[in-house]
Amino acid sequence: MAKSRMVKTSIDLPTEHREKLVGLLNQQLADTFDLMSQTKEAHWNVKGPNFYQLHELFDDLAATLLPHIDSIAERATALGGLATGTVRMAASASRLPEFPIEVTQDMQVVGCMVERYANLAASTRSAAESADKLGDADTTDLFTAISRDLDKQLWFLEAHLQG
Repeated sequence: MAKSRMVKTSIDLPTEHREKLVGLLNQQLADTFDLMSQTKEAHWNVKGPNFYQLHELFDDLAATLLPHIDSIAERATALGGLATGTVRMAASASRLPEFPIEVTQDMQVVGCMVERYANLAASTRSAAESADKLGDADTTDLFTAISRDLDKQLWFLEAHLQG
């Protein structure tokens, strides 16, 4: 992600740390926003015997991500940075694999979503560790809360694939 303009703030973290944190937050913002849109894609296009249950689940999962997206963006701005959160910004910066449009069968869709939720959960834990090393307990706490929700969502998804 490109280095963004920083504004003066009275938050007691060094500017260099705040710049790194804003970059970290914006990367997670892109990935989380992308996951939300991919979850809606799954919600709209899933087919098969489990259609209704998965249609509802994917809608609930997407709704759970939305407040996290807002919190990540607001933390970036609170630290004096800019949130880079348009759809195009997220698409160009996301590290998640693109959702395969040809995949619509219920359990195949679940498998694709498991991969993406696991990917974001892992990168969110890594982001929490990085924020901690930069001395920002608040951003660490934010990422920890998001990680906890992602793990719960991953559990909901994986339960469909377990026999």
